[in-house]
Amino acid sequence: MFAVIKTGGRQYRVVPDDVLEVGKIEGEVGSIVQLNEVLLVGGDTPVLGLPTVAGASVAVEVLDHKRGPKVIAFKKRRRKNSRRKRGYRDEITVLRISEILTDGAKPTKGPRPKREKVAKPEATEEAAA
Repeated sequence: MFAVIKTGGRQYRVVPDDVLEVGKIEGEVGSIVQLNEVLLVGGDTPVLGLPTVAGASVAVEVLDHKRGPKVIAFKKRRRKNSRRKRGYRDEITVLRISEILTDGAKPTKGPRPKREKVAKPEATEEAAA
């Protein structure tokens, strides 16, 4: 099953367990957020929304908030000694698709537990020596 969602003025085709970067959305890291603008729900019997599918939503887990690469806007007017350099970085939210919900259902899956970092055995032996 897949869905086409719209967020931040862009459309994304998503399936469960996809990880994608979208424009910043509200939500704490590790929480579950529902995206309600579902344009299409595909599968055995695809459902096309007019403009959105009624009762459909996508549950996503917020993995991280970060900033995108720097974009530099440089303008120069030749022979006028006029230059302007401005830069900006987009705010990005990294999401993992938990599940695709239809008929107004609520999310059943919670956020995944975080993996604990395992120390390398070589590093602990060197520290002991």
